Amino acid sequence: MTTAKPTPNRTATQPLACLRSTKIGTGHLGKLAIVYVRQSSPQQVLHNRESTARQYALAGYAESLGWPADRVLVIDEDQGQSGATAEHRSGFQRLLAEVTMDHVGLVLGLEMSRLARSCKDWHHLLELCAVFGVLLSDQDGTYDPNDPNDRLLLGLRGTISEVELHTMRNRLNRGRDNKAQRGELFFSVPLGYVRLPTGRVDFDPDEQARSVVKLIFEKFDEIGTVRGVFYWFIQHDIKLPIRSRSGANKGLLEWRRPNLGTLTQVIHHPMYGGTYAYGRRPLDSQRSRATGKPRQRKFLPMDQWQVLIPDRVPAYITWDGYLKNQDRLKQNQCRSDTLGSPRMGNALLCGLLTCGRCEYRLQVAYSLKSKAYYRCLRHLLHVTKKTCCDISANEIDAVVAEQVLRALEPAALELSLKAQADLRRERDRLDKHWKQSLQRARYTVELAERRYQAVDPDNRLVAATLERQWDEALQRERALKEDYDRSCQQRPSQLGADDMARIVALGADIPALWHAPATTNVDRQGIVRCLVERVVVHVAPDNDRAEAVIYWIGGHESRHAFERSVRRYEQCREFDRLMKRIVELRTTGNTADRIATALNQEGFTPLRRERAFTQQVVYDLLRRCGFHEERNNTSLLGTNEWHLTALAQRLKMSRLTLWNWAAKGWVHSRRSAVQKVVIVWADDDEVKRLKKLLASGWKGIHGYPSELITPKARKKCQ
Repeated sequence: MTTAKPTPNRTATQPLACLRSTKIGTGHLGKLAIVYVRQSSPQQVLHNRESTARQYALAGYAESLGWPADRVLVIDEDQGQSGATAEHRSGFQRLLAEVTMDHVGLVLGLEMSRLARSCKDWHHLLELCAVFGVLLSDQDGTYDPNDPNDRLLLGLRGTISEVELHTMRNRLNRGRDNKAQRGELFFSVPLGYVRLPTGRVDFDPDEQARSVVKLIFEKFDEIGTVRGVFYWFIQHDIKLPIRSRSGANKGLLEWRRPNLGTLTQVIHHPMYGGTYAYGRRPLDSQRSRATGKPRQRKFLPMDQWQVLIPDRVPAYITWDGYLKNQDRLKQNQCRSDTLGSPRMGNALLCGLLTCGRCEYRLQVAYSLKSKAYYRCLRHLLHVTKKTCCDISANEIDAVVAEQVLRALEPAALELSLKAQADLRRERDRLDKHWKQSLQRARYTVELAERRYQAVDPDNRLVAATLERQWDEALQRERALKEDYDRSCQQRPSQLGADDMARIVALGADIPALWHAPATTNVDRQGIVRCLVERVVVHVAPDNDRAEAVIYWIGGHESRHAFERSVRRYEQCREFDRLMKRIVELRTTGNTADRIATALNQEGFTPLRRERAFTQQVVYDLLRRCGFHEERNNTSLLGTNEWHLTALAQRLKMSRLTLWNWAAKGWVHSRRSAVQKVVIVWADDDEVKRLKKLLASGWKGIHGYPSELITPKARKKCQ
């Protein structure tokens, strides 16, 4: 804000050099005298008031130099702004604008460091003042930028101001780093911790807050992903304990809705493992031109942290547990060198399957019909010819799933017992959280009641407010009790006999549990990853044989051969036997439908193994054997014989109408031996008769003449 300050008491604040300098001319007195006032931080504005008063006293000093009071302009818009840069200093920018408009004769500052602590900004101001003939003055004297001696002195003072800034910054940074080396520097602490008045860090005194933090790590061990923990907290309406760091509620415990970023920070923070760390995400020395504020770098690797002191603070988990969580977070990332988290897609081995030819990890892709398959992208990464084969996910997944279920069979009883223990622990944790919330709500009600009872009843202005707060606390407690009752009804705190029997039955029949509709593909992927380290698939490009090598966790290895889907029948191992059987069935007079049925019954498989042989598939295979379709095969026609479509085109009539005439016996016809295709006989006379029959179609309402619907007698040889 720019204001004209009243003349201060000169006896206390006026500088010693109060005589008018000979450098001040009438041209300077005809312009403005600007007093620039600045303090570096809000704390200095509040506490260093003597410096502020001395800067405002420069307005009286300008009057003593000959400027009228109404020609003295005080610019104090930069209070609380650092002089390290001119960015975001509107007062300094206004000062430069006034100088460039030739409105200024004198610029006053308590010290040169008040105007700028950067040589760039300081020399920019000097150059402008030299161009427009502006003088600069402080408590020691008046200086002319066009005078060589004054310019030398001003440049030296600007350099000293910049050096002072760096000296102060280095002193503060070294003190901060020294405190961090002792493990005592805490700007803030994550949720679940509090800073004591002594400066130490301890657990949050609230028991429920500590329970929620422990629950975060327990659920992460069970679920394996931060997003899964987030969804679980939202589903069960569990809030996070947050202590405000500023404002009127600073230090008070507030319960807020879970946030994905907050949960991620909890899993990432090394303090939960009892380790003090500093320098995990240092500030970038370069400033953003858009904001002018230091930018934070990305999180550095652990070996690049500036300070790492184990066992320095109370721990919620062990340090080994923390490192395990970090590795799990890394593996959850979707990268070429990590497994990635379990997905909702149809593929079961995403992140686990490796190509046996090039040893690259196979990527999951989906066709237009949401059919999953694995493909190798090495040829795209290295821009080479593709030599590896893709493979359908259904085939390799079925092989691995069968082996995983077989490995789980001996541990069926143990798994059922563990499932019972997990369910009990889950219900106990939720029940404990509900009871703690009810206990907190009861305390809030009692506190509101005590406050209401302690107030004078006649003081209705206060009593009415406390009464309303008491009622609101009672309503929240009542709503919480109702929610707890609903939760107990939907999920009893204790497992019943029926629940126990159902768990045992499901544990005994693991395949049924695996294929149950309630079991998601994420659950199946999680089970596979608990047992299988990786799977290497060897695919032969010239046949349908493949081999899967399963590397189990623990070092065991197993090999399993299976058949895969191929693109061409020539790649099928039983292609020769299949074609031979088709020829046998065809030569014995079987139709395409009968051939397809026979192939399906005899165990032959088409290219798409999930489907069966059809009439169209048999037609395609017959063409490979040299058998053409009888509908267009002219070798089956005798003298004056026509295919139904060809004769219909000759007569320029509907094929369906001609087929109807053949069915009624109005034209000689027969069917082929295999496909039962209709073949009609018509010489030139018959063609003329059929044309007449077609032309007299409008008379058919009253009946056709018998000579038109009676075909010509055909010789036996024909």
